[in-house]
Amino acid sequence: MTGRARGVLLVLCGAIFLEGIDVAMLNVAMPAIRADLGLSTGTLQWVMSAYVLGYGGFMLLGGRAADLFGRRRMFILWLVVFLVFSGLGGLATEGWMLIAARFVTGVAAAFMTPAGLSIITTGFPEGAQRDKALLVYAGTAAGGFSIGLVVGGLLSAVDWRWVFFAPVILSFGILLAALALVPASPRPDRTGQGVDLAGAVTVTAGILLLVFGVERATHAPAAWTVGTVGAALLLFLAFALIERASSSPLVRPGLFRSGSLVRANVSGLLFAAGFFGFQFIVVLYLQELRGWSPLRTSFALLVIGVDAVLSPLLTPRLVARFGHARVIFGGLLLASFSYALFLPITADWSYAAMFPGLLLLGVTFSLVYGPLTIVATDGIAAKEQGVAGGLLNTSFQFGAALGLSAVAAVNIAATDGTSPAALLDGYRAALAVPVAAALIAAAVSAFGLRARRVASRGGPSADGGEPRRSGASPGGSDGPAGTEQPAGIGA
Repeated sequence: MTGRARGVLLVLCGAIFLEGIDVAMLNVAMPAIRADLGLSTGTLQWVMSAYVLGYGGFMLLGGRAADLFGRRRMFILWLVVFLVFSGLGGLATEGWMLIAARFVTGVAAAFMTPAGLSIITTGFPEGAQRDKALLVYAGTAAGGFSIGLVVGGLLSAVDWRWVFFAPVILSFGILLAALALVPASPRPDRTGQGVDLAGAVTVTAGILLLVFGVERATHAPAAWTVGTVGAALLLFLAFALIERASSSPLVRPGLFRSGSLVRANVSGLLFAAGFFGFQFIVVLYLQELRGWSPLRTSFALLVIGVDAVLSPLLTPRLVARFGHARVIFGGLLLASFSYALFLPITADWSYAAMFPGLLLLGVTFSLVYGPLTIVATDGIAAKEQGVAGGLLNTSFQFGAALGLSAVAAVNIAATDGTSPAALLDGYRAALAVPVAAALIAAAVSAFGLRARRVASRGGPSADGGEPRRSGASPGGSDGPAGTEQPAGIGA
C-alpha cells in the first residue's frame, strides 16, 4: 500500500472503531442507565435496539446513497450527524429521549458505515490487498469493542452520560482526519437512477414491526403478536415487489442470485443475534444478580477483545490455508459451544468458570466477522459495493435487534419474581437463544463448504456461474465509467 492508502484506511478504521466503542460502552452502562432513569427490562432493551434498528433499517438506503451521491460526501455528512446525536443522548433525562437519540445515531451510522466500507472495497484491488485491508478493518472494529468495554466501565463509574459524550470527542478527531485524508472522487453518474424511498420505508417498517412483535410476544395477547408479525411479513413482501418493479431499486434483485452473498447475510444475521443477545444477558447477570460494578464487568468481558489481535494476525493465515467457507463454519460451531458453556451458570459462578466461554467467543468473532465481510462483497461490481456492504451490515444489525428482543422476551417470560433464583432461571432460559442462533448459522454456512468443493473440481459454482479465477475482479477497482472510484487509493 502507498502512504496515502494507509492514511485513508486509518481514517476508515477510526470510524468503525468509533462504532465499536460506542456500542460496547453503552452495553456496560445499561444497568446504570436503568437505575438512573427507572427503566424496565423491556424499555432497557429498546435503548440498545433503537440504535441497531436505525442502523439496520436504513443501512440499505445508506449503501445506495453512497453509490449515488458519493462515498466521501456521505461518509463525512453522516459522521457529523453521528457526532451531534451522540452528544444529545448524553443530555437525555427520560427514557424516550435516550431511545430517540440512539435511533438517529443509528441512522447516521447506517449511512456512514457502508460509505466507509465501499471506499475500501472500491479503492483496493480485489484479492490479497483488499482482503488485508478488510481484515485490518474488522480487527479495528473488534479493538473498538474491546477498548469500549473498559472505557465504558470507567466512564460509567463517574457518570453514564460520559458514555455518550466521549464518542463526540472521538468523532470530531475522525472528522478532521477525513477532511484532510480521504480523497475527493468524480461525481457519480446518476442519469436514470434515483433513491428508492418506497423500498426504504417498507423494509424499515417491516424490521421495526418484526422486532417489536418478538419483544412483546411473551407479554401480549397471541392475536396481537400474530397480527404484528404478519404485518411485518407483508411489508417484507411489499419490499420485494417494489424492488422488482422499481427502475432504481434499493437492492437489485439479481444480487441475491449469488449464493455466497445470501449465505453470508443469513449467517451474519444469526451470528449477530446470538452475540448481542448473549452480551445483554451476561451484563445483567454480572451486575444485577452478582452485584459487580460496571468497571469489574468491563474487565471480565475484556477477554472477548482477543479478536482485535487475532483478526489481523491469525485469521488471514487460516483463510489462506482453509478458505473462507471452512473458517466461517468452524467459527460458528465454536460460537455455539462457547454459548453452551454458559448454560449451567449459578448464582456464585467463579470467573475461572466463565473465562473459557468468553475467550472462545473472542476467537469466534475473529473467525467469523472479517471472512463474512469479504465473502459478502467479493465479486460484486464496484457500482454496487455500497449496496453489498449495506446489505451485510443490515443483516448484522437486524440480527442484533432480533437477538436482543428474543433474549429479553424469553428472560421476561422465564423470570417469576425478583429473587436471585428467579432471576437465574430467566438468565438460563434466555441463554438458550444464542446457542440456537449459532447452530442454525453454522448449518446455513455449511452449504458454502459444498459450493467450495464443487468449484474446486472445476465445475460451476453453487451460485450458478463458473468458478472465479484467483485475482479476477469483476467490477473491481476499475469499475464502469461514471462510477465513483477513490483515485489511486490502493495503487
